Amino acid sequence: MKICVVGAGAIGGALAALLARGGHDVSVVARGAHLRAIQASGLTLRAGADTIVQRCPASDDPAAFGAQDVILIGLKAHSVAPMLPRLQPLLGPDTAVIPALNGIPWWYFHRSGGPFEGQAVRCLDPDGAMLAALDPARIVGCVIFGAGDVPEPGVVRQTSADQPLTLGEPDGSNSPRLARIAAALGVPGIKIATERRIRDVVWTKLLGNVAFNPVSALARAHMQQVMGHPRLAALVRALMGEAMTVGRAHGVSFTMTVDQRLDMAARLGPVKPSMLQDVEQGRPMEVEAIVGAVAELGRLAGVPTPTVDAVHALIAGRDATLRDAG
Repeated sequence: MKICVVGAGAIGGALAALLARGGHDVSVVARGAHLRAIQASGLTLRAGADTIVQRCPASDDPAAFGAQDVILIGLKAHSVAPMLPRLQPLLGPDTAVIPALNGIPWWYFHRSGGPFEGQAVRCLDPDGAMLAALDPARIVGCVIFGAGDVPEPGVVRQTSADQPLTLGEPDGSNSPRLARIAAALGVPGIKIATERRIRDVVWTKLLGNVAFNPVSALARAHMQQVMGHPRLAALVRALMGEAMTVGRAHGVSFTMTVDQRLDMAARLGPVKPSMLQDVEQGRPMEVEAIVGAVAELGRLAGVPTPTVDAVHALIAGRDATLRDAG
């Protein structure tokens, strides 16, 4: 397959290297020093004891690559909106777009089948421009549970055992394109699952993100420190509980309790959530996709979210100071 990875950072870069090693025709959209290093020396993935170096065509302009079979979006959620209009040169008649994003995606209500069918998530797409910029029929839902970082330009370090992706059609169908894409992306190092209820998987990951990400960033503490502090742990529990109530109000089925999710987090050790990494490096955070969207979906369902609302105000304020400083 011809696959363009838009955003070759910690997650996108790992996927690009693994897919290229697996025999696909992979190109990457990157920028700055990272792009220059990829162009000069290839894309390097460090995964455990393995080091993979792949020379992929790389540019900051998607128009450099022509029509693709699949576009994988590995950008931070707040960087997606300005990129969507620029994807047009990559689109052929049957090109599928797979946004591998944190939090609630902008396409969340596309083919949801509920009372908010087709509605924009306003904190992400206030005027519906994102839904207008890319036909949502092209989208295959995706949740990725891999982890990593970019220790230096041109180099991606995978800190999880592999790169698990769960794919699903927004309408819950077992479509031929879903089967075709899942089979193609299942190369060594990428663990593929398909799920008819992809929004359930979105919320399963979001439970951890909506709690640990903002709390870690505000407290400047990794997950083990958060769990070891009784008041912070209680705040995490409250955030998860409210998010779970909102998800259930939108028809989501959870396969674990808050206690089980907390036990899972406690076993991860001194992990730094992405928002904490962003604060430490002075970068903008994915506030609205991870926290603001939960508050918005709560309002839509008539579910009070006082803890989420308070933490949203705090982390949005912290994010604003980072953006002003930048």
